[in-house]
Amino acid sequence: MSALESHEPNRDDDLLLSFEGAFNHQAGLERELEPFLQSLESYAGEWMPDIVKGKRRRSYSRAATWKALGEERGERSASIGFYRTQWPELDMTLRLRFPPLPSSLKIWIDVQPLALFSDKERCHGFVEMVRAWATHYAAPYASAHSMADRELAGFPHFGRDTEVSRRDGFDKVYEVCWLNVFGPKLVEVVGRERMLSTPAHRVEELPNGSVLLVLSPTAADFASEEVRVAQARAHVHLRPDLDFDTVLRTLRERSAALAPVEPHFHPDIAPLLARLPGEFTISEKQRRIAEFNAYQPPTPEEWLPVALPSDVGNAELARSQYADFAEYLVVVLHAQVPSVFDATPEALTDVDFHLWRDNIPERYKRELIDERVTPAVGAYLGNVLVRRLGGEWIPRKKLEESQVRVGNRVWLPFLRARRYMQSRQSLLDYSLTQFFREAERHRS
Repeated sequence: MSALESHEPNRDDDLLLSFEGAFNHQAGLERELEPFLQSLESYAGEWMPDIVKGKRRRSYSRAATWKALGEERGERSASIGFYRTQWPELDMTLRLRFPPLPSSLKIWIDVQPLALFSDKERCHGFVEMVRAWATHYAAPYASAHSMADRELAGFPHFGRDTEVSRRDGFDKVYEVCWLNVFGPKLVEVVGRERMLSTPAHRVEELPNGSVLLVLSPTAADFASEEVRVAQARAHVHLRPDLDFDTVLRTLRERSAALAPVEPHFHPDIAPLLARLPGEFTISEKQRRIAEFNAYQPPTPEEWLPVALPSDVGNAELARSQYADFAEYLVVVLHAQVPSVFDATPEALTDVDFHLWRDNIPERYKRELIDERVTPAVGAYLGNVLVRRLGGEWIPRKKLEESQVRVGNRVWLPFLRARRYMQSRQSLLDYSLTQFFREAERHRS
């Protein structure tokens, strides 16, 4: 019973709800959480959790929820997770705080993909669920919106220092999301009459004085021109000090930044580049794809048209040393890069990606990189040329002159490795993946 990973590379956008409301710690826990669980079970539908996690994972049930909370209950807080084992993906957290901390209930819901919420009925159910929570657990502010667009908007600090943001919270309307719950204090700051007259799909005053505001019927179309205009109008209505044209221009820029970009990477390193955008925030993904589309790595120059003759006394001993170097890389990387055992072109791409993702050239001391890692990478690369392209080692006393003959060229894997291990950018400029593909083209 394993939950779907909610942080896979190249993932789609998500619907993200952040909700923190008042919690009556003096009431019985099961009684106080009844509205939370009842609304979740009534309205979640396709994204209903099937796992609840405390110290261990259990199939979702009320009983499993109480067990999980009991396992995680500390003196001041308790936190449990809810997940799904099938599509759509869910990453959900319930966190309770108890005195002497201010009592509160915090709900974090991350559902992927956002496209699931292009359906009006599904969105209506989500709104009704949040409405029930906001009615029972009064929240100063809560919202549900695209995760990518939230990132571009600067949630939760909106350009403020972290300390200021934590102190002041959502003390004015910094943003209008698809779904918003404005607590009584914020309603009074804006003005209740003004708040209730906001141009939006749904504006409702709740029994505890909060106001529920839903911008449009569905969450998934947030970046459309129609919804951006509605978002700008609502924001400027709530914040008359803002300029409509300026707000709308900013929203359009955010939509443009999130517009899908079709990948067309350099063919030699496309398997590597395709994995990189997923290592950035969702809001950066399309921009990064565009950058990697434009990226053209230098043509490999680490080769000779004619081999330098071997100048070592014992060629077999030299080759054995190269094998030891390569084995060091396997020992170091096998846990993170299991394919390194296979010595295939795909393994080279996996090594490229791992070293880039962890920024190995710049994280570790240059002495270690130059003396241990670089020779290991060069030997491993050379061995892949030997095993997969029928290459032949031609050892030299100077390591960077050591060659692998493939077809009518000889290749210099140790020289390539030295250039490769200089920086994070050099891992792309001198990738092992591209070097192999270039050698492959010239093997006959």
